[in-house]
Amino acid sequence: MDIKEIHPKNFNYLLPKESIAQIPLKNRSDSKLLHYQKGSLAHYKFSALPELIKNKSLIIFNDTKVIPARMIFHKATGARIEIFLLEPLKPTVIMEEIMSSKGSCSWVCMIGNAKKWTNDIALSIKTDHIQLTAKRLSHDTVQFSWPPEKTWSELLLALGKLPLPPYISRAPTGADKNWYQTVYSKLEGAVAAPTAGLHFTKEILNKLRSKHQIDYLTLHVSAGTFQPIKTNAADHQMHREQLRITRSNLINLLNNESVIAVGTTSMRSLESIYWYGVKLINGEHDFFISKMYPYQDYISLPDKKMALSTVLKYMDSLALNTLTGHTEIFIFPGYKFKIVNKIITNFHMPGTTLIMLIAAFCGPDWEKIYKKALKHNYRFLSYGDSSYLEPALEKSHRNDRSKAKK
Repeated sequence: MDIKEIHPKNFNYLLPKESIAQIPLKNRSDSKLLHYQKGSLAHYKFSALPELIKNKSLIIFNDTKVIPARMIFHKATGARIEIFLLEPLKPTVIMEEIMSSKGSCSWVCMIGNAKKWTNDIALSIKTDHIQLTAKRLSHDTVQFSWPPEKTWSELLLALGKLPLPPYISRAPTGADKNWYQTVYSKLEGAVAAPTAGLHFTKEILNKLRSKHQIDYLTLHVSAGTFQPIKTNAADHQMHREQLRITRSNLINLLNNESVIAVGTTSMRSLESIYWYGVKLINGEHDFFISKMYPYQDYISLPDKKMALSTVLKYMDSLALNTLTGHTEIFIFPGYKFKIVNKIITNFHMPGTTLIMLIAAFCGPDWEKIYKKALKHNYRFLSYGDSSYLEPALEKSHRNDRSKAKK
């Protein structure tokens, strides 16, 4: 496989503007669901999903919660400065910990109108007797300070704005605070919703729970999920995202062959866990999966059981129930899936890392799936309709050896 030949021009399709959903349906489960099963396609409502999952499965959800990550400041001159939170730096890089911090914190940020804001000028916003001051430390680092009576989470709730995707051509409303969160969202930290989960209601979750096993992990989705690819796969910069897994995740994965990822974020997380097992077997303890780590020239690779058991033993050796790391894994055609064999996902933007992931999962049939969805007026992107994809995957790990060697 020549990675330089993996180019976004091969993963484009014409997406009419009118196919991009601007608001969700009133009832989450009324969305359309396109079921792809080993080449065949059928149309349903999303509420039919529990009946479509025939074999007892482990269904993995991403329970991240979207934070109001956009803040608008104004200079004394009236110049508008927009700050978009990307990744925490101080006093901790752990998302759950920084959300409860008080008094000050620093973040890597995207800064709108950055030329108008020099490092010697502090900016402030105030509402409801809360004042937040921002000081620019570098081209993309901002230090925030505020009276320590409030947590960072409380401050963002009061002063921040919901970061709707750029293809939603309207300002956020109060309704988006509910629309743009999954009903099971729990841990704050995402700047974009894991939108495959937006279709699920508590009723559907209960139906699934009665027949299958449900579990949650956390990937705090970054703004990179919207970033178009302008070059080949090898040269594309992936934003790293914080991943939190639990001991129960590993036990459940070891005990289930049928694994359904709810969304591309869950899929990337699950595949990253496998590759962390590979790193541990190779003596590398740093929980960071670089974008090209799966594409190295390995002589042999461990099977799923060996990789996951290695991570579990590592956690047990440190008496850990949870483990936090980072991933920038890039899944594109040529990737051999190690953990996931089915996915529930929305319809994605052309020429992006997400559509390349779907092409890796479904092969050339991704084009057939998208053409069918467009022909039948499916609604696309975050607030759009859904798909349940069951391709005939090659079991790439079946004959792998028990050691990971480069």
